[in-house]
Parts: sequence; C-alpha cells; structure tokens
Amino acid sequence: MRQESPASAEEGYARDRSLAQIKEWAEASIWTDRMVSALINGVKGGKWFSLVDKAVRPSTLEAAWRQVARNKGSAGVDGQSVARFAAGAQRYLAELHETLSAGSYQPFPVKRVDIPKSGGGTRPLGIPAVKDRIVQTALKMAIEPIFEAEFRGGSYGFRPGRGCKDALREVEALLRAGHVHVVDADLRSFFDTIPHDRLMARVAQKISDGRILALIEGFLRQEVMKEMERWRPTAGTPQGAVISPLLANIYLHPLDLLMEESGCRMVRYADDFVILCRTAQEAEAALRRVEAWVADNGLTLHPDKTRIGDCRERGQGFDFLGYRFEAGHRLVREKSLRAFKDKVRAMTGRSRGASLGRIISDLNPRLRGWFGYFKQAAPWDCQESCVGGHNDADGGRLWQSGKTHWINFWMAVIRRKFSTRMACLMS
Repeated sequence: MRQESPASAEEGYARDRSLAQIKEWAEASIWTDRMVSALINGVKGGKWFSLVDKAVRPSTLEAAWRQVARNKGSAGVDGQSVARFAAGAQRYLAELHETLSAGSYQPFPVKRVDIPKSGGGTRPLGIPAVKDRIVQTALKMAIEPIFEAEFRGGSYGFRPGRGCKDALREVEALLRAGHVHVVDADLRSFFDTIPHDRLMARVAQKISDGRILALIEGFLRQEVMKEMERWRPTAGTPQGAVISPLLANIYLHPLDLLMEESGCRMVRYADDFVILCRTAQEAEAALRRVEAWVADNGLTLHPDKTRIGDCRERGQGFDFLGYRFEAGHRLVREKSLRAFKDKVRAMTGRSRGASLGRIISDLNPRLRGWFGYFKQAAPWDCQESCVGGHNDADGGRLWQSGKTHWINFWMAVIRRKFSTRMACLMS
C-alpha cells in the first residue's frame, strides 16, 4: 500500500480546507462538488467556459432575488421597488430567464443620485433597477468563486468571510511586529476611472464564456440618468452596482501580487490600502512601485493624500477604515467622530418633535453599532492628547487598544443634550 509523503498530505489538507471554505458561501445550485473540485484542481487552459446557463437558470435567479430582497434598497429609474417586485416575483423572474436565455436582455439606465459626505460635499451613487440588481447578483454568484480562488490574503474588501475588522486586526498585528513606516496611498476617483478595456481583459483571463463577458460589459457601459441628464460612461464601474466591488478587486489583484512578490505587507480594503514596512527605505521603494503600477494601469494617485510616515511619531500617523493609527495608539478618526456627533445631534434635536421613548429607541441601535465598531479605540483621554506609547526593547512603540471608555463618553454627550430625566432613562 502506497503511503503519501508529508508534503502531499499537507497539500491535500490545504485543498480540502479550501474546498470547504468555498462551499460555505458559494451558491450551491451552481457550485456543486464537481465544480468546486475543478476550481481547486484547475481547469484546462485556466479558463472557464459554459457559465451563462448556470447564471441564468431559474434556481440561480431565484437565489439572486432572495439576496436582493434581503438587501432592500431604493427603486431604480423604472420606479419598481423591491416590494412591488415581490408582489409578482415569479412572473418577473420567468421574464428575466426568457430574455437572458434569448440574449435579448438589456439593462435599464442607472439612476444617479448625490449623497452627502461626512466631511462636506457629495459623492455620486448609482441605483440600478431591481431587475438589474438580480441579474448582477446572479452573475456574481457564477463568477465570484473563480476569482476568489486567486485573490490574495491582504485583500479584505467585499470578500466572503472577510471584513473591516479583519483588515484592522492585520494592520495592528503588523504595527506590533515593527512595520511602522507606512505608505498611505489614495487612488483618485478609482471607481470612476477604471479603464473598461483593461478591466474586461482581466476578466477574460479567467472567463471565456462570451455571453457572460457581454453581460458584464453591458453593465459597465450602462447608461446613467440624473434628473433630465442622460449619458453613457466611458470608464469606471458604477458605485452602488452589485458587481462593482468584485470588478474592482479583479482590477487591483495584480497590484496585490506585485506587493506580495516584492515582500511588502499591503493591507487593502477595496481601493483603500496601506503598505506597512520596517524601514523608511522600504516604504519609499514600495511607493515607487505603486506609482509605476498605477501609471501603467490608467489610474492616478491623489498627490495631497498619498504620503509616507513613521506612525510612531505624532503628526505622522495614517487613517484607515475609520480609525487613525498614530503615536502608539489606535484612535477614532476625527472625521468619523465628528460625523457621528452630527448624527446624534440630528436625532436628538429639539425641533425633531418625536417622543422621548421614540428618540431613545432610535438612538440605542446607533450607539451600539458605533461602539461595536470603535470599541478597540484608545480611551478618550488618549484620543485628545495622542500621547505616544512606551518604547520597547527594539525602539518601537507599544500599540494600545482594547475596550475603552467610549460608553461613558457617549453617555456624557447625551446628558449634555437632554434633560436629567432622559439621562436617568438611558443609564
């Protein structure tokens, strides 16, 4: 009886683990055991054919609709809400299946709205029609595992089983390990400037099904409507589209590979990323590589928001996913704190006219959500002074975080805002 070598046994274990992880989140009606095994072991030529029948079959569209219904959202340009679609879901899904199968499906224009930014100004948001969200979700279900099998460990944004907190934990672990010279880079208008031809070429490296590629390209070139204006974009992916985050990760995947191959530790959440290095020289070399890659791939770094700093020093920290890392502390970013104060102020203003009980009911989940995300921040006294941590034996800083006094801080805000009665009710 032939015995496996330790190396082959380890490889087999890794394959089984990857298989199990993919099966946890992949749509089971598409990604059967046979499909997932082909994903792990590889397909001929490295490209996938005959995927469209799996994306447009009734069971896939039904699963996609359930996901869209859970996410809710506003109506698109056709005025059809999620609730209205639900009233005739079976008929609408059958119509979608017929048009997709016949190759006659055409997406509606994307409704463009401007939403306020916490720091002032607005940013554009695209709202696809409910039917288009269902088709995009079905497409995503069909192709996402193919690209997920290739994505790197330093990428955290909009990926199954990963999130902001995982990215923040990785950043803090690297800082504790001495990677304190940080490249803080900002891609200017990333989602609006991705070149369509280069993006489609990257998708086509793994997908050879022409009808799948045509559907993706159709969504990229989907018309946009804002009030009386109507135009067709020549670059970018629509912010708000179901498939946009996946396409963004596909486009930035070569940058992940470049940083990994050069030995740099990059932590990326969609287009927001930092590169953590042990020395200033390593950070400078990493920034040069990023600048060259960005220029070669039709993107632009924001000159005022891209910098290198030793984040142990006051004034040289960096912002990432709502936090600020500076002088040995993990702080709530000033912009995040200011934005939440504004929300609390709006919810508790005297002119609101709601009952005390209603205000408390609305406020409590906001406070719990805020604390649930920012509970690892340094206490408020550190937030205000940003005092550096103690030097360790290697000359680094002690990065401080953990559950803190933020509950007391918000209770003080509420006590200042409300009457003694309200403070007693919330204590």
